[in-house]
Amino acid sequence: MPEPNHQYLAKLVTRFKQQDTDAFAELYALTYNKVYNYARHYLKDEYLAQDAMQEVYIAAFRNIDKLSDPTLFIAWLNRISFHVCYDIRQKQFGHSEISDPELLKLVRDEHPDSDPEALALRSSEIRQLRQAMEELPFQERSVLSMRYYNDMKLEEIASTMELSRSTIKRYITSAKEHLARKLKG
Repeated sequence: MPEPNHQYLAKLVTRFKQQDTDAFAELYALTYNKVYNYARHYLKDEYLAQDAMQEVYIAAFRNIDKLSDPTLFIAWLNRISFHVCYDIRQKQFGHSEISDPELLKLVRDEHPDSDPEALALRSSEIRQLRQAMEELPFQERSVLSMRYYNDMKLEEIASTMELSRSTIKRYITSAKEHLARKLKG
């Protein structure tokens, strides 16, 4: 199977739009891992992630004709994934909680000692970081999660959230500043 690149995926999208259902099966095979991993991280539950995947691909199947530029399939699929996961999270929990180990780099050493005092301090820092993250505006929390946990590029985040790249950069900068202030005091 060819490596899934944007041009190849675009060809599959075009084939599917021409009623080739095997093309959609291949699109699914090439992208389901990324969608599932994103949903599992966002929803923190493998069963909800499976439900989200179903919804994402049903939405993609039904709405693929609305995708005007087939080379943007991944960004379009990311946007669908984001909205589906957000909706499921809101229905399940009423809010979006982010607990991202990658963000801990902002407040602690990557290789802490195993001494009980250090562990207690780290636990306290983790709680403080989670609390600080929960207090961030939704957009800032979402952007940090996509950037640092999902390792998404700024362009991918911008496309997913339908915002400009500079707005995404501002959200990241603002979120880091908010976290730094909350964690100092």
